[in-house]
Amino acid sequence: MFARPLALSLALSAPALISAAPAPAPISAPEPADQLAQVQQHLEAVSSMTASFAQTDRNGRTLTGTMTLKRPGKIRFQYQKGVPQLIVADGRSLYFIDYQVRQVERWPIGNSPLAVLLNPKKDIAKFAKVIPTGSDQLVSVEVHDTDHPEYGRITLIFQKNATAPGGLMLQGWVALDSQNNRTTIRLSDQAFNTNVSDGTFRWNDPRRQGPR
Repeated sequence: MFARPLALSLALSAPALISAAPAPAPISAPEPADQLAQVQQHLEAVSSMTASFAQTDRNGRTLTGTMTLKRPGKIRFQYQKGVPQLIVADGRSLYFIDYQVRQVERWPIGNSPLAVLLNPKKDIAKFAKVIPTGSDQLVSVEVHDTDHPEYGRITLIFQKNATAPGGLMLQGWVALDSQNNRTTIRLSDQAFNTNVSDGTFRWNDPRRQGPR
């Protein structure tokens, strides 16, 4: 149907800047360490987040839905009507549920690239590096645990926004799983630190249903 959750990703490019006026004098780019510190500050300041998302898999198929995050350890990707799949983390494990075939796949949260979003105590400086974007308004950080390449990698894309936690707005991410599967996630309508019920992350197990 579509790419597995460990392949969630985003490909964003910096916006073109067109102006008839003379180009301003170049401004020194922030040091990578400063950008990492700002990303860490943003992540630590987010206790919950909701957003709409558009997911495009490696075959070019796009699905939409809503994402709800609550730290530590909880996230839910609710797909558009008619898509019988669900991705949810309940604080301990990350699940991919396919209601059409009544199958459930499970991973420990720490084995997923999404762990950087779910674990507020994770020090990304140990696993992350800044990726140049060509824009002083975008911050791109790739997180990859070289000791565990099977966990895949995720590149978080932020846009500077003074009203968002830590001055950054998460726009989406690029993630590759260990098989180099790529998917695109773009976020919109982001809202931070709202009340989110733990019940949001409960789900019905299709394996417990009776025969068709």
